[in-house]
Order: sequence, then structure tokens, then C-alpha cells
Amino acid sequence: MALMLFLVLMALFAIGVPIFFSLGLASAITVWQGDRMPMLMVTQQLIASVNSFPLMAIPFFILAGYLMQSGGISKRLVDFSNTLVGSMTGGLAMVAIITSLFFAAISGSGTATTAAIGAILIPAMLAKGYPGNYAASNQAAAGALGVIIPPSIPLILYGIAANVSVGDMFLAGIIPGLMITLSLLLFAYAFARVNGLGGGEKSSLKEVVTAGRKALLAILMPVIILGGIYGGIFTPTEAAVIAVAYSFLVGFVIYREIKISEIVGILRDAAITTSVVLSIIAAAGLYGRMLQSLRVPATVSQYVVGTIDSPLTFIILANLLLLMAGMFIEAAAAILIFVPILLPIAVSFGFDPVHFGIIMVVNLAMGMFTPPVGLNLFVASQISRIGVARLTWSILPFVGIVLVNIFIISIVPALSTWLPSLR
Repeated sequence: MALMLFLVLMALFAIGVPIFFSLGLASAITVWQGDRMPMLMVTQQLIASVNSFPLMAIPFFILAGYLMQSGGISKRLVDFSNTLVGSMTGGLAMVAIITSLFFAAISGSGTATTAAIGAILIPAMLAKGYPGNYAASNQAAAGALGVIIPPSIPLILYGIAANVSVGDMFLAGIIPGLMITLSLLLFAYAFARVNGLGGGEKSSLKEVVTAGRKALLAILMPVIILGGIYGGIFTPTEAAVIAVAYSFLVGFVIYREIKISEIVGILRDAAITTSVVLSIIAAAGLYGRMLQSLRVPATVSQYVVGTIDSPLTFIILANLLLLMAGMFIEAAAAILIFVPILLPIAVSFGFDPVHFGIIMVVNLAMGMFTPPVGLNLFVASQISRIGVARLTWSILPFVGIVLVNIFIISIVPALSTWLPSLR
């Protein structure tokens, strides 16, 4: 039955069936063919998979991202980042990375970050003479910071699936996220230096202060959200609601860039995105339940522990598996499918659940800008009007950068566990 569950899923993926239907149909067919549980369990488990208070944070963070995109927050973050590093060699590419870092710390979504920042900076980079495929690839990779820098939807999902503190996962993502950001900045400088791409005019102190003042409310948002969570003032779910209220207040009342006529459209777009994400989570939860009922995690764990005697060998194989999974499966589904299988094995080899969670999320983040299911790559392709096939080659250096970071994060647990240990 376990083999049927896997083969049906692979067959549905191969013929192009969407992830939600593939996971749901594979599970339903396996239930129908077997006699372990009634078909009614399919519907019950789909509902149970999304019936969770922490999961309520997801639609609110998605809505906050759309409100920020429409409310002028992303533009002010771009302007402020430009005054800081825009004059450096490779300055515009650095602006894209730094702005994505700020925006990611508010929206929690890699795709939203790529769309909001890329719509401004990809055309600006093209106008400055940057190669189109590099500009799009740089933004697609920088957008992946949205699932590493807290708050992050995949970090929330991992916390729920692994039964670990979401607050600890948020803290654990800070240092790895900053590491990857620094790596991307260094590559942007090196690429610009080799290709003779200089920066713009240096901003005066007055211009920096002015841009900083205009962006202050946007910069304060992650401070309020994360500070409230870590200070015990509110939960991550409550923080997501506050993010929506803050985004609306800033964009509608203070910046006045959100028009009354746009509100219905913003709510519609957020609802569509939320329905897609939660549908995948529901189907992945059902598939994970099927795996557990068929004792797949326990069987795989016993086999791996009995076959592999080195934690290093295990983490290398786990990284390879997660990298492959991220290329074909959306991050939310991959987390709910692989946590029950891999986490018990990782714990048996002495890995901290929080540390392993960061390894998993960073691997899956890379899947956001690698084909064939790299959503960030598709968004950047649409903005730049450059085919995904061309971007596939130009994204390879960014894949290499993240791979190096994954290796370091995997062998140095303190990068992920130090900040949570201070709570």
C-alpha cells in the first residue's frame, strides 16, 4: 500500500496534475484500495490538517504582503536601501537583496517578496545596463529570503509539524538568513566588478536621513512584530493580525497609497493565494497521515539507522533528498510530507529539531528559484520578460552560493540554535 501511495503520486506529478490534486488523489486511491480506514477519513483529515490556530497566521501574513505591496511600503524600502548601498559597485543588485531582506521580514513570503521588489528593481537594473538574466536571477534568489528570515510561513509550518516552538524557529532563521544575504551581496559586488557595472551617485547624509524617515514606519514593522513575539506580548498568529492592521494603517491612512477602490482587489488576491496554500497544506496533511498509518516513517527510520552509522552521511543524504524535493514539490507540502519521515531519524543521530528545521527550510527555499517548480523564477521571468529556460542557466551561481551556505549551516548547529538558547 505504501508503494502504491508513492507510485500514484509520482504518476500524477509526471502527467502534470497540480500538487493539491496529486496529493489528495494519491491518498484517496490508496484508502479506497486498502481496508485500513474508511473513505470518510479523507474528508475528515483534509479539514483537520488546516484546523489549527497557528495556521491562521498564514492568511494574515499573505494579506499583509499584498497590503504592503499596494501601500507604498516596498517603494520606500527600495529608496532607503538605494541611499545606503546604491552608490557601490553592483549597488542596484545589492539594493534588491537588502530590500528583499527587509520586505521578507514583514511579509513572510518569498513569492510576494520577489513580486513586490522585482517589479521596481528588475526594470531599474535593466535600465542601468545589467544583463536581464542576471537581474531576474538575482531577484529570484533574493526573494527566497522570504522563507528564511522570520516571520516565515514555512517556519510556522515546520514548527507545527515538528511540535517545536514557532518563536524558536523564527529566532533560528535569523543568522542563516543573514549569512545567505551577505553571500548574495558579495556575489553581486564581484559580478558587477568583473562586468564593469558601477554604482550610482553617492547619496548625501541628508538624502539618507530623508529616505530613512520616509521608510521608518516600514522598518519598524518587523521590529514590532518580532519584538512582540519574542517579548511574549503576542503569539505568531496574533502578530500576523497586527501585521495586517499595521500595513493597512500605514498604507491607507498615513501613506494614502491604498485607495478604497483597491481594497476589494487586494482582499480577492490574498484570498486566492491563501486558498492555494491552504489547499496544498490540507492535501499534504492527508498524505502525511497516510504515511504514518502505513508506518512508513518508522520503517524508513529503522532502515536508515540500521544502515547508516554516521550523522554526516545522514545529513548529506537528507540534504540531497530535500534539494530534489524542493525542485518538484511546493515547500508547504514538502515540509508536511518529510518532517514525519526525516525528523525522527535526525533526532536519533543527535540533531536538534530546531537545527534540522532550518536545514530543511533553507533547502526548500532554494527550490523556490530552481525549475521546474521555482515560483520565484517564474515571477522574475514574467517581470523581466525573459524565458525560464534562459534563467535556468543564469541561476546556477546562486544555487552554488546557497549550497555552500547549506553545508555550513548543516555542520555548525550553533548558527541555528544559539539565538533560541538565549530565550
